[in-house]
Amino acid sequence: MRFCTLASGSKANATLVECGSTRLLIDCGLGPRIVAKRLADVGVDPSSIDAVLLTHEHIDHTKGVAQAVAKWQWLVVSTAGTLAGMRHVPVERQAPMAYGARRTIGDMTVEFVAVPHDAAEPAAIIVTATRSGARLGVATDLGHVPDALGAAFERLDFLVFESNHCEVMLRNGPYPPFLQARIASNTGHLSNRQTGDLLQRVAHKGLRQVLLAHLSQQNNEPRVALAAAHAVLKLTAFKGSLACAAQDMVTRPGASRGGQFELAI
Repeated sequence: MRFCTLASGSKANATLVECGSTRLLIDCGLGPRIVAKRLADVGVDPSSIDAVLLTHEHIDHTKGVAQAVAKWQWLVVSTAGTLAGMRHVPVERQAPMAYGARRTIGDMTVEFVAVPHDAAEPAAIIVTATRSGARLGVATDLGHVPDALGAAFERLDFLVFESNHCEVMLRNGPYPPFLQARIASNTGHLSNRQTGDLLQRVAHKGLRQVLLAHLSQQNNEPRVALAAAHAVLKLTAFKGSLACAAQDMVTRPGASRGGQFELAI
């Protein structure tokens, strides 16, 4: 299994997952021209994508979906609540999935897990390689970590997880009080501290890569998010690589050397 982010942040989000001959996108908040360019950067033809999995309907995760479906005939897989917001996607290209259900797409199996966010029916996603059993968990928009998600994300091989804001930077930053409250709410976004709590729970020696995602460009910095995550992970059995996903370019997680963290952006 291989994965990378094509974009991650407040402006646009998309994650590519490859296994065998199967290629999936998780979210597509990029227009067709940019998504094609970033896929080309990693040697992938957009027409080879088997399906796009949507975590929720917000524009930074779905902006390019309808055009991509029209251009490349992608299948769109998500919860019924999310698909209800995809009015410009033909019904025959939609595949609804309930929380906890599993669907096999080529060489991978996908599962949707409920998360708390201010969207219709948002989800975290687990992708499992059918042959090797390798597991990737992706969760990028949630206000807190429910016990069910923590349990579902135990024993992962790869993790892409939100580390949206530094609580101090948010409190002292430029956002008005109502927006600060929305971000910090139980259906908003995760702070670096909350992310650390999840990492402490799910880190184990078999977890190979952690990619911090959906960082706020106003209320966080990669060095701050990495330092917070590193402080927690060094107390666990984790020996993999740790990195931050970038907003405006492809991010391919690196490998650790000598058991040390590669603090790459």
